[in-house]
Amino acid sequence: MACMIPFSILDLAPVRAGSTVSEALDDSRDLARHAEALGYLRFWLAEHHSMPGIASAATSVAIGHVAGGTKTIRVGAGGIMLPNHAPLVIAEQFGTLEALYPGRIDLGLGRAPGSDQLTARALRRDLGGDPNRFPQDVIELISYFRGAGPVPAVPGNGAQVPVYILGSSLFGAQLAAHLGLPFAFASHFAPGDLYPAIEIYRERFEPSEQLEKPYVMLGFNMYAADTDEEAEFLMSSRDQSFVALRTGSPGLLQPPVENYRATLDPNARAMLDVMLSATACGAPETVRQHTENFIAKTGADELILTSMIYDHAARKKSFTIAANLRAGVSAQGV
Repeated sequence: MACMIPFSILDLAPVRAGSTVSEALDDSRDLARHAEALGYLRFWLAEHHSMPGIASAATSVAIGHVAGGTKTIRVGAGGIMLPNHAPLVIAEQFGTLEALYPGRIDLGLGRAPGSDQLTARALRRDLGGDPNRFPQDVIELISYFRGAGPVPAVPGNGAQVPVYILGSSLFGAQLAAHLGLPFAFASHFAPGDLYPAIEIYRERFEPSEQLEKPYVMLGFNMYAADTDEEAEFLMSSRDQSFVALRTGSPGLLQPPVENYRATLDPNARAMLDVMLSATACGAPETVRQHTENFIAKTGADELILTSMIYDHAARKKSFTIAANLRAGVSAQGV
């Protein structure tokens, strides 16, 4: 079956309207436990700042919260926006996480600020966070894990933390290939360069100490329910979030709305169609077809699924359906 590749989860720790950050982080930990029981490979959290609807800004802290509440699933960052941080600090943070939860910590690295420009300036107190230094910063960070940094990283020296390059452009593909690292593409919200990025990465890949051959992880939106209509209803919360973000007014995750897209102008609908083209939305059989087609077209080695569903129980059910799909088990009646 085409879907028999690893499935993982990317969680933004969504803060729902009417809830709190504490509840959002507890929901993330509960979802990770659920994913662990279902056989998901990894559970990643993402760094975003100044966004009221996302609770994972202090990403390494959120990772510790989730890892401490699980036993076997890999937990990591998808990702840490490295221009916001000194490489030594990240080496120490993830060296500490690896010491606490050995063999379970991943580190995905991106070069975007994960915020608006004003917030980016506030994060970089000395304005030294230059995205153009991203390749050098990645190399420096890896050197700390190998015990070869300019100063010791304690904890961090010798930490077995696999590093992934995240990206939504050809730049990330080229860097991941050059360094011989796994490549995670943000096709769940920026699929424009997906196919050329995959091609460049695979063609130019150079084996490394961490990885012998190319490994492609792709972001994929998953909205699964008993019926196509219910799944489309649930996905309207994510649609509202994208529209709010694109109009400069990000907020809390809103309850779903019937026929939400019909209320939008043609430009907004077209924006959603493009941004969310890497999506499986529907009943189990619909989701299976979309997911298998995406895997067949891309040759992905792993899918990392994301789902901004307002109701926590419905979100867990969506991931249950996806896990059953992967295992070749009928998800009807879940």
